[in-house]
Amino acid sequence: MSGDDILQLFAYLMPAVVTGVVAFYFFRLHTRNEDGRRRFLLHKDAQADTLPVRLQAYERMTLFLERIAINSLVVRVGPKGKNKRDYENLLINQVETEFEHNLSQQIYMSEECWNIIKAAKNATIQIIRSAGMSETDSADKLREDILNQTMEKQSPSNTALAFVKKEVSELWD
Repeated sequence: MSGDDILQLFAYLMPAVVTGVVAFYFFRLHTRNEDGRRRFLLHKDAQADTLPVRLQAYERMTLFLERIAINSLVVRVGPKGKNKRDYENLLINQVETEFEHNLSQQIYMSEECWNIIKAAKNATIQIIRSAGMSETDSADKLREDILNQTMEKQSPSNTALAFVKKEVSELWD
C-alpha cells in the first residue's frame, strides 16, 4: 500500500468515525435523559404515595405536642389524691406514654424535627420535676406551681410546634 492509498483510506474512514462518535454522544445523552426522566417519575410517584403518610405523622406529632403542653396536660390530668409525688409521677408517666405511643412517627420526619420534639418532651418533664421540688405539700398546690412556672415563659411544646409547622410548610416548596 502506498501513501496515497493510506491517505485515501483515511479520507473514507474519517467521516464514518466522526459520525460514529457523534451518534455515540447523542445516544449517551438520550439515555441519560431517559434515566433522569424515569427517576423523576418514580420519585414523583413515591412522593405522592408517601406524602399522606408523612402528613399524618406530622399531624400525630402535633397532637402529641398539644397534649403534653403544660396547660392542657395539667387541666386534662387531674390529681387522683392529695400526694404531690403521685401527681408528679402521673403527669410524667402521661407524657412518656404519649411519646412512646408516637415513636414510630420519627421515620417520616427529619432528624432535626424529631430531636426538637424530644427536647420539648424532656423540657416538659423537667418543668414538672422542678415544680415537684418546691415546698408545696399537696397535689393541688403542685398543679398551681406548674401552671405558674409556665405563665412566665413560652411552653416547650409551642416552640416545637412552630418548628413542625415550618417543616410541613417546606413540603409544599
